Amino acid sequence: MKRHLNAQELRHQPVNLQLRQRIKRSPMVFVLENVIDTYNIGSFFRLADAVAAEKVYLAGRTVAPPNVKIHRASVGTWRWVPWEQKRQTKPLLLELKKRGYQLIAVEQVKISRWYWQIKPNFPVALLLGNESRGLSSEAVALADVCAKLPMAGINHSLNVYAAAAVVGYHFYHLYSQP
Repeated sequence: MKRHLNAQELRHQPVNLQLRQRIKRSPMVFVLENVIDTYNIGSFFRLADAVAAEKVYLAGRTVAPPNVKIHRASVGTWRWVPWEQKRQTKPLLLELKKRGYQLIAVEQVKISRWYWQIKPNFPVALLLGNESRGLSSEAVALADVCAKLPMAGINHSLNVYAAAAVVGYHFYHLYSQP
């Protein structure tokens, strides 16, 4: 049986490298482009841990650990999830494409499709953008497909982390259920 750590253990105990290496990773990465809210970034690490993502890429001006607010919001999961910081998004996305990742932008643009209509070709990279401006037009142009969520109220979009959680869990379910 897999051992799950509680928030106190995650925040205060050193990472058990053997346990970290035994986590079976799903073929999914998160690419955060210019996400600046440390609460959102910490939450992405919790999400990435929850779906056992391969990696989180922090691109552009995205704040990186170690950061006390990220540590707090992530309950220490940033130490368990592989991550890497990249200055520029485009070279990262081109490299992911070269490695066979399907790039799925979670973005409300004209070409977006409902997230449940997308059949992911694993491995996938979920692209998430800035809280106010979304993804850069360059990142959207490099994406293989754009996913959107329905918004029944007056608000245009969900919080970037909330949108990623909906789409990320949906794709994780598709991957983990034969």
